[in-house]
Amino acid sequence: MKHLIVAKSAGFCFGVKRAVDTVYEQAKKEKEPIYTYGPIIHNEAVVEDLEKRGVIVIHSVEELRTAKKGTVIIRSHGVEKAVYEEIKKLGHTIVDATCPFVLKIHKIVEKYSLEGYHIVIIGNSSHPEVLGICGWCDPGRTTVIETVAEAEEFAVSDQSRICIVAQTTFNNNKFKELVEIIQKKGYNINVLNTICNATEERQTEARRIAGEVDAMIVIGGRHSSNTQKLFEICKNECENTYYVQTYKDLDLSEFNSVDNVGITAGASTPNNIIEEVQTNVRNEF
Repeated sequence: MKHLIVAKSAGFCFGVKRAVDTVYEQAKKEKEPIYTYGPIIHNEAVVEDLEKRGVIVIHSVEELRTAKKGTVIIRSHGVEKAVYEEIKKLGHTIVDATCPFVLKIHKIVEKYSLEGYHIVIIGNSSHPEVLGICGWCDPGRTTVIETVAEAEEFAVSDQSRICIVAQTTFNNNKFKELVEIIQKKGYNINVLNTICNATEERQTEARRIAGEVDAMIVIGGRHSSNTQKLFEICKNECENTYYVQTYKDLDLSEFNSVDNVGITAGASTPNNIIEEVQTNVRNEF
């Protein structure tokens, strides 16, 4: 008897659902142009559907300078403080769809930065969320750390006070490992684990399921940081782990010789895509 296990935590998290719902609502009622500052979430299917409804993705303030006045929706990942100020100066209306958990980090780092702390952000330096967080700190006293090597190399003056935060979708175990390395340096450190609870729950459940099955499917956009981390976690537990964006990426023949298959999905993966993958795998069983 073959079994299919679908993670209960798979799919849209609170912040992503809120952001996506905000754009759809604005697209329905607004007659003026609707822009999102960057893709609203890291899921190509959702972004394409919004584009069909007239929503335009803007990637910089420069693009907005020549754009027709309209409503700019701040993406779920958040943006730098200076971006808000520039958009307002240009006369556009701002609708903020930043995840509340990310907004909380902005407030934390701004407060500690003003108090003279050196801010350490545990995360991916090129991820939009981390770039946004950096924009609320003093750039001369901010460091982004993602790897063990970077944590080991990190050094500031002995008198420095340090505030450590995390990208909301960072791997929780890796965060603890990197913090431990920094703490051993003997600095005056204030650690605030700002990894979202939903992220931690999703990762824990994915790890458990991957350890129980013969094959694991992780669904999400290619640029989704939290999906990439889910894939890494599952791959460590189950060698036969597959990363797909939609059911079209599935090679169902891969599952002919397995008895148990697990499915999880990133925070920016819509339910309909998860259901399509689930249906196609069930049909193969």
